[in-house]
Amino acid sequence: MRVYWEDTDAGGVVFYANYLKFFERARTEWLRALGVGQQALREQTGAIFIVADTSLRFAAPARLDDLLDVTVQVLEVGLVTLRLRQQALRSDALLCEADIRIGCVDAGTFRPRRIPTEVTRRIA
Repeated sequence: MRVYWEDTDAGGVVFYANYLKFFERARTEWLRALGVGQQALREQTGAIFIVADTSLRFAAPARLDDLLDVTVQVLEVGLVTLRLRQQALRSDALLCEADIRIGCVDAGTFRPRRIPTEVTRRIA
């Protein structure tokens, strides 16, 4: 993804919280590439994914017009959670790395629920 003006702070670098947006977009596109549309998942199963926990480490700044590669790596698949490692890279340079735990919840109650079997199968 490209870094736009709106992603940067007064110092001309990507505002730290915007990496969470980059990671969210990458997870959504990753799921879509696996055939899991999040709106369809909600409509068909009543399940949605939420971020339950995150830890970020910043290694180097990204700047306006940089082209970033944002990765998704599955670390663990549980009954109701996924643990992922995500990285934002410019060429081969690591800019930011995150350990993110995603929970599956019922869209109506926000109570934890099992990740639908079809989703787990596609992720594995």
